[in-house]
Amino acid sequence: MSEINLEAYLKQYFGFSRFRQGQKEIIESVLSKQHVFAVLPTGTGKSICYQLPAMMLPGAVVVISPLLSLMTDQVKQLKSQGIKRVVALNSMLTPRERDSHLANLHHYKLIYMSPEMLQSKRMIRRLQQLTISLFVIDEAHCISQWGHEFRPDYLRLKQIHQLLDSPPLLALTATATPEVQDDIIEALALEKLRKFVYPMDKPNIALVVEQVDTIREKEERLIRLMEQYHIPTLIYFSSRKETSRMAALLQEQIPNRRIAFYHGGLDHQDRLLIQQQFMQNQLEVVCCTNAFGMGINKKDIQFVIHYHAPSQIEAFIQEIGRSGRNGQESVSLVFFHESDRIIPQRLLESELPTGEWVQFALNCLYQEDYSYEQLKEICLLTADGNEVYWRFLQFQLERLGVLQENTFYVQQMPQNKVQQQIEQLIAKRLQYKTAKLEEMLEWLYTNSCRRQQLFKPFQETLQPSAYMCCDHCDFSWTDWQPSPHEQTAQEQDWLQTLMRILYQGDTNEK
Repeated sequence: MSEINLEAYLKQYFGFSRFRQGQKEIIESVLSKQHVFAVLPTGTGKSICYQLPAMMLPGAVVVISPLLSLMTDQVKQLKSQGIKRVVALNSMLTPRERDSHLANLHHYKLIYMSPEMLQSKRMIRRLQQLTISLFVIDEAHCISQWGHEFRPDYLRLKQIHQLLDSPPLLALTATATPEVQDDIIEALALEKLRKFVYPMDKPNIALVVEQVDTIREKEERLIRLMEQYHIPTLIYFSSRKETSRMAALLQEQIPNRRIAFYHGGLDHQDRLLIQQQFMQNQLEVVCCTNAFGMGINKKDIQFVIHYHAPSQIEAFIQEIGRSGRNGQESVSLVFFHESDRIIPQRLLESELPTGEWVQFALNCLYQEDYSYEQLKEICLLTADGNEVYWRFLQFQLERLGVLQENTFYVQQMPQNKVQQQIEQLIAKRLQYKTAKLEEMLEWLYTNSCRRQQLFKPFQETLQPSAYMCCDHCDFSWTDWQPSPHEQTAQEQDWLQTLMRILYQGDTNEK
């Protein structure tokens, strides 16, 4: 398809007169029915790479995403632009809504769904009845066992893609080391896969780290910055408890700022409320865990603060990339106190089941002869409802041939061998994750250019800084004078609604 036609379609459906870096090349490959793997920086318009083809191709485009907030936001945004034939299928739907969407699935051009939804045979049978022109895997780093958000359900996408007659596939991610890229490509196992990897560094974001001697110093510094900079801001925490506590403290100390908190412990309606208020400028500052921000297309964020340092560089690059989406001068600030290394280490250890839990689950399977549903129920109970543990165990049992089609075949491998295999994998992943945490800590302590050190694992060269580079090169708070955010949203009684959320109970998990 000619450049003129592509530009015309872009203008017609999305109102843009030109493509951003990488978009046109990827879209041209997709339209020519090629399989594509692409790495594009956060905030550079990955969604256009499948949304525009969905308007141009016959049949439907299926988008697999782990991000419920992204689905909700993109469906709402597309419908507001007049693109009505779009739907999201995920766990937030009621059974009635899900049945209605499935019955009318042939009417939609763009179908978003979670990888968990694709584990349903009913869902696969319904998709097999459609003409699927493009199969999109968003956040493709979830495929890689070395990616920063590995999800076992993503590894089943290869088989599901084949069940759907292997339509052209587009795999997208914002952050992936060469090691992770290779792992993704190997897992997809596609012939003639085109690969596009674009620079991940965003030259308009200055990188700053401030070491503090006490937690109180960190709190006071954050309050002063929020008093000084009245711009859309995200403040990331590694603890739900600290997220809500600091939001309350900031609201108390700076009553003229519109501040809320967001984490995975809030119910769905409260999370949507916070998300939409932030998008509509009814909130200026969101204190959040990493549950917030992915897929949120807010273009005027200029300040991203990490109250706690994240556990690895890939997650950090994604989170700071949520600022400066329009190329405006932005700042990433990380506070670091020596005790901060404890929280990410604990989180890493909680991401995978313990050897004791695995042994208990296998005892239930091998010695008590539980059914699939019985084992799932008891595993969820003993893991305090943590579905990640169960999904991890389920996938490993499938990989080892002990579980097939929700039926156990324990004679395939003895219990001690299964436990040994799983525990070795857990130890290997924990070792890898710990090394990634050390890499993050090493970056925090670096005494040279932060930009060069941050992106060295991902690319050989850097783009020149558009404004200031980092605190080791040329950054100065005095020289950063962003314009105060203009209040365009109507003043609403938002505070009363948020107070109910702000003081409800929470825990330390994300």
